[in-house]
Amino acid sequence: MNQSFIDGWHEAATTTLGLFWMAFWAFGLGYLISSMIQVFVTRQTMREKMGEAGPRSVAMGTFFGFVSSSCSFAALSGTRALFTKGAGLVPSLAFLLASTNLVIELGIIIGIFLGWQFVVGEYVGGVVLILLMWLVVRMTRGMAPVDAARKSAKASQGDDDGDDDDSETASWREKVRSRESWAMVAKRYVMEWMMVWKDVTVGFTVAGIIAAFVPERLFQWLFIGGEDPNFFELLAQALVGPVAAFFTFIGSMGNIPLAAVLYGNGVAFAGIMAFIFSDLVVIPVLRVNAQYYGWKMAFYILGVFLVVLVATAMILHYGFAMFDLLPSAEQVRTVTDREFFKIDYTFWLNIAFASLSVGFLVWKIARSGWSFAIGSGVIEKGLFGLAIAAYIWLAIGMFVG
Repeated sequence: MNQSFIDGWHEAATTTLGLFWMAFWAFGLGYLISSMIQVFVTRQTMREKMGEAGPRSVAMGTFFGFVSSSCSFAALSGTRALFTKGAGLVPSLAFLLASTNLVIELGIIIGIFLGWQFVVGEYVGGVVLILLMWLVVRMTRGMAPVDAARKSAKASQGDDDGDDDDSETASWREKVRSRESWAMVAKRYVMEWMMVWKDVTVGFTVAGIIAAFVPERLFQWLFIGGEDPNFFELLAQALVGPVAAFFTFIGSMGNIPLAAVLYGNGVAFAGIMAFIFSDLVVIPVLRVNAQYYGWKMAFYILGVFLVVLVATAMILHYGFAMFDLLPSAEQVRTVTDREFFKIDYTFWLNIAFASLSVGFLVWKIARSGWSFAIGSGVIEKGLFGLAIAAYIWLAIGMFVG
């Protein structure tokens, strides 16, 4: 076997594990906060506040999406539950966009790998996404089969509303003092990890492989434009971002280290933001939406999200440029060259959240047993296979080179 390939293999494996080591505590903190919010805040109030499109309904959908932040598939399920209970299309989509983009753990991961400008872009962009979505839906409402989609969503949901927390009558103060509520937090925390482990594994592995093997000139060819791209070159990059995300199948959490690699190789701010915002236009999400609402509504939602995410990426780029806030690629170019495994704050935070994760897992197993599901469908099974292959790749790569 070629020695340069072996050395690259070792570098790719080391980079993947190093990137995950940098991010583990942030995942743990984000999922802890998310789990606490899911347990201590019920959805009954959400449904009462989210009628047809209006400033108050959209604002409430955005707020409840933020406090219900979760992975894309959990957000899709929550959105369907709200939509079938009578929430309007725009407030429901606002909930979906907020719960996948205005995400606490996502902001932390972005801050670690890309810097504060991207964190600001993520949260400001999340609000802009929702406002533009509202405008586009209002302009194209006649194309959306809302009644048929709601009927299909109710049929796909069956008898399961997915709303165990709605039966709770206790206040959040009582819940915080309840051992049962904290047991539910532990269960939700474990479930959050179970929902994303395949995406995270594949995403970080791909980022390591790209950092080690893919030359910079390929990125320069794929994402058109040099160091100072013009409007049309920026637009092309913003269009390539969701196309790349569409075919990688990787969720937003797995995309962040790859986004850092892309930015370090010359992709513009607009292209990176479009890439990050594209977690709801990937193939698995399209498939789930089709199962929930039918293919016509699924493609309608896909089209709306594509338009608004490209527009949002362009607005952010020129807005940041206006205030001279565009970040330098130098700040992320060294991500894969740094010393990953050293005794610093990351080490102690990782130890703390590893202990918390083990404790929650043991508590969850003791109360409700252990269940492990690969996931139904060709894509989920394929992603599981890729994750297992990634573990084998990493295990061998750490001992070669």
